[in-house]
Amino acid sequence: MSVSNQAPDSQFAYVVVVARRARQLMIGGRPLVENPHSRKNTRIAEEELHAGMLEYEAPEVNPEEEESRRRKS
Repeated sequence: MSVSNQAPDSQFAYVVVVARRARQLMIGGRPLVENPHSRKNTRIAEEELHAGMLEYEAPEVNPEEEESRRRKS
């Protein structure tokens, strides 16, 4: 697995990272950005992700396994 602080390539991964961070903010987490442009937790989470302040782990995908999964579907 690789740790990254850039926005994920896939839209699904992007939504998962932002949603998890927004949930942390909802239960009392402090924003990492000093002056958020919005009060909404999802917008703050997006802003943090675009600023490179969030770290997440992305599983490394073997291209051969990915191809075999696509053929099975």
